[in-house]
Amino acid sequence: MVNKKNGIQGSKQKESGFVYQCSKMNPWLLLTFTALAECSSLKHSAPSCPVLCSCSLQQSQVVCSQSSLTSFPADGLSPNATQLSIRSTGLSTVTAHHLSAVPLLHKLQLYHNNLTSLPADLLKGVPHLNTLDLTGNRLVRLPPNVFAHGSLRDLVLKNNLIEEMDVEWFSVNGSLILLDLSGNRLSSIPSGLHLKVPRLQSLDLSDNNVQELQADALKNLRRLETLNLAGNKIISLQPTTFTHTPKLSKLFLQENRLKGLPTDLLQGLQRLELLLLNQNQLQCLPSGFLGERGSSFQVTLAGNPWVCDEKMEFLKKWLSVHPHSVIFLDEVTCAGPEALKHRQVASVTDGELGLIQSDK
Repeated sequence: MVNKKNGIQGSKQKESGFVYQCSKMNPWLLLTFTALAECSSLKHSAPSCPVLCSCSLQQSQVVCSQSSLTSFPADGLSPNATQLSIRSTGLSTVTAHHLSAVPLLHKLQLYHNNLTSLPADLLKGVPHLNTLDLTGNRLVRLPPNVFAHGSLRDLVLKNNLIEEMDVEWFSVNGSLILLDLSGNRLSSIPSGLHLKVPRLQSLDLSDNNVQELQADALKNLRRLETLNLAGNKIISLQPTTFTHTPKLSKLFLQENRLKGLPTDLLQGLQRLELLLLNQNQLQCLPSGFLGERGSSFQVTLAGNPWVCDEKMEFLKKWLSVHPHSVIFLDEVTCAGPEALKHRQVASVTDGELGLIQSDK
């Protein structure tokens, strides 16, 4: 027969012994057990994260980059998320209803997916959104007012299939600062941009099919600082093209088909620090074209078929005075005449250019 009293006393003795053993335990070991217990508790209480995505500890940043993802990851998405990146997936549709699940969103990246269209009310439920990146999708046409969003600052539509840029995408007097439409199929730039994006500071239209710029295409974009038109098919520019962009500091015109430039093209661009003209079809520059620039000014001229004759007088003299302003100076070479072919323009003498020397 079991003695209950002795059993109870034995249990108490074991308990007392356990307490005694714990009291003798290394304090660092105790801290370790405590920390592990707390981590286990946090793990079980942590909020969920959408399948095929990864989330930050606070659930404010969500990244989904699995190719097997084909639909918007609504389940498990925290309403407190401020940054959402869905990239290199099979996502083909995104709606305003989807985005209403993350009303505090500030930054949305939907690049390298399979989006072919966007709904006009896409950004209706994300009033705080200031950055939208849609790089590398298959967008062709976009509806009016799709980007008519009060807080949007940066809009990237790079490497899509867009054939026409429409000012109706934006609301009047919008807040956009950066607009990137590079790598599309644009053939022209619409007028009236200044009415919709008057605060624009950076405009990237590189690697499109633009052949000419209307005289008023950049009218009154007075805050524009960076303009990238590289990799298009522009043959010529109007003398007044940049008249209304006085803050322009970086101008990219390389890899076009420019055969000549107006003498007054850069007049008024006193803040211009970087001008890229390489890989065009320029044979000479008009007298006074570059004017007097500050010591920080940089220009690229290589890759043009410069003809080293009397029309080269201005450029040759400018190069001799401002050699440190020319990037890859040694690559600015003569394409003709045959006797001077491959000679550095800066090294050609006045006599070789056929200039008449005055007697003094």
